[in-house]
Order: sequence, then C-alpha cells, then structure tokens
Amino acid sequence: MRASGAAKLAGIVGWPVAQTLSPRLHAYWLNELGIDGLYVPLPVRPEDLSTVLRGVMKAGFKGVNVTIPHKEAAFALCHDCDLAARVAGAANLLIFHADGRIEGRNTDAAGFAGALREHLGNDALRKKPVVVLGAGGAARAVAVALHDLGAGEIRVVNRSRARAEQLAVALSPHIAPKIRIFEHADWAKAANDAVLTVNVTSAGMKGTSSLEFSLEVLPKDAWICDIVYNPLDTDLLKRAKKAGFRTIDGLGMLMHQGVPAFAAFYGGEAKVTPALRQYLEEALRSGK
Repeated sequence: MRASGAAKLAGIVGWPVAQTLSPRLHAYWLNELGIDGLYVPLPVRPEDLSTVLRGVMKAGFKGVNVTIPHKEAAFALCHDCDLAARVAGAANLLIFHADGRIEGRNTDAAGFAGALREHLGNDALRKKPVVVLGAGGAARAVAVALHDLGAGEIRVVNRSRARAEQLAVALSPHIAPKIRIFEHADWAKAANDAVLTVNVTSAGMKGTSSLEFSLEVLPKDAWICDIVYNPLDTDLLKRAKKAGFRTIDGLGMLMHQGVPAFAAFYGGEAKVTPALRQYLEEALRSGK
C-alpha cells in the first residue's frame, strides 16, 4: 500500500540504525491493515538526539521508537513516562503530543516477556535463577520482564561493576527477584544452575564482535537467549545450538514490543503471527 500526503508518520531513531527490522515490521502491519502510514529509519548521532526529536515533532510525526544507544537519553527528555520506563530508566517508545509534550514508554519488557512465554510458557522461570549478560537500558527492561515471569534471582554479569551496581540500586525497590552481581572472572559461579542466560549487550550484532565465554559451565537443560536479531543466528546462538542448548533469538522480542508502538502511532491492532516471523526471517536472510 502506498502512502498519501496525509499519511501518519512515525519512525525509529538510533546510531546506527541501518540494521533495524522495525521499518519492515511496521510496513508489514500497515499493509496488512490497510493503514495510510509511513515508518522511517532515522540515523541520529547521540549529540543530535534532542534536536532531531524536536524536528520530527514539528514535521508532524506521531512518535518514534528508540534503539541503541539512545534509550536512556530519550527517557531523560520525556515530560512523563509509564511505570515500565521509570523502572527501567529507559524509553524505547516516544509519543508526541500536540502541546509539545513527549510521553515515554518502555515496551521492551513486555516484548521480552511475550517472547519468553512463546518458548517457555508462564512458569518455567518461577523462583529460578537467570543470568543477564550486560547492565545497560536493555538489561533493565529484561529484569522487569523476568520479574513479571516470577524469576527467583537475577545474576548480572557485566564488565563494569559500577554500572551493574547502579542497575541493582535502581531496580531492587521495584522488582521481586534478588539481584546479584558477578565479575566476568566469576562467570562459572553465575552460570551454576541458571535455567536461562540472556545476552542483552550489542555484542554479536551485525558489524560487532561476539561474546566469548564458556558454555560448558551451564546446566545442559538451560536455555540461551540473545536479544540481538540481526543476525538472527548470532555467534553465541550458533555455539549454543552446536553444544546442544535450547535457544531463543531476538526476533520474538522485536515483534512483541512493536505491537503497542504500532497502536500508538497508527491506531491499528497489530498481531504477532507465524507469517510475520517468516516474512522478517526472509528479510534477514536476503539482507535487504
């Protein structure tokens, strides 16, 4: 479906942003639902974020999604935020209002929880330990999702202990799972009896180096998840599959977090379906 001059406008800001599948995701739903709209990728340097947001607001955009490295900076620019964004300290969805206000939301937590439920059901993590690799804005959203799924303990492994401690201080008053911090050298201790390990860093994303750590110390029945979706099979997931672990890629999180964003931008009821996943997998394979 072609957009008209009256099309509803939205987009995604990031640096870089060429790797994102969000434009294809929203274009699929726009076409499926017959909505007159456009979704535009916007490469934005960190120092230009505020200027660009004001510019697209004036241009009539309904809002934007936010990807790395802007989620925490975007949160700071919001006039008001939902609870998920406040708890996470990061916003991945900005909604622009006619009076100039920017409303921030965080749909990453709900998106990740939705993806995990597809694979694990509702109770697989209940009172169980989970390892989170990384301590940025995505880690906070993942921690909120793990709280929603009843995890018993969240073990954060991060290069910077200070950043991990900041995450623990910010989240502990709001979530039930106990947060424990581990150095990279203590990876084996963190991995012991963990039912799920989640990479929330950008390592393994197209154009970046991959994570290097031993999988042998994980329980054989553990799940390994990478929220990176481009490439779909990251080096981490390839190694995990070869070693016999069950894996979860980042595409489910992308699709599920996009549903509330689509509703905010265009007013339509988007759905996550096998056909949508197949369409996005084909886009990743083709590299287009």
